[in-house]
Amino acid sequence: MVTILKIIFIGIVATFVVDIWVFLLGLFKIKSLDYRYVGRWIAGFPHGKFIYSNILMTRPVKGELLIGWAAHYLIGITFAFLLIIFYGQIWLEKPIFYPAVIFGIVTAAAPLFIMQPAFGFGIASAKLSKPNSRRLKSLLTHIVYGLGLYLGALIAKQLWN
Repeated sequence: MVTILKIIFIGIVATFVVDIWVFLLGLFKIKSLDYRYVGRWIAGFPHGKFIYSNILMTRPVKGELLIGWAAHYLIGITFAFLLIIFYGQIWLEKPIFYPAVIFGIVTAAAPLFIMQPAFGFGIASAKLSKPNSRRLKSLLTHIVYGLGLYLGALIAKQLWN
């Protein structure tokens, strides 16, 4: 049970580090994904709607922002579990920087190849303006997530040992 709590904690910390990163980007007028669109996308699932021609042009859904933020944290926690499944519980006991950052980079595949196409933005933002800068921003955000995984693991190790 303690291991599960540690992993949840690590996922929350890593996701919060991403939120700090996004806030800092916002100070420089660099926009990031509005989680309301994640919520709108997920809210369509029970109705069989998984792919949009352009989710920005669809009608808002009640509670989409809350759904989007909840999904943001649940995805962050899920990725933390996947990290431990992949690297093993030994990583929890002895967190290493590089596996966390490499895993963060790997998680960039989710928005680039699943969410963006489903939103109608094309693979890796191909249908949007400045796709290369959007890809780079996504990659950097997921590297920051990897840093957050490492930081979360270091804090968890101190809290639970």
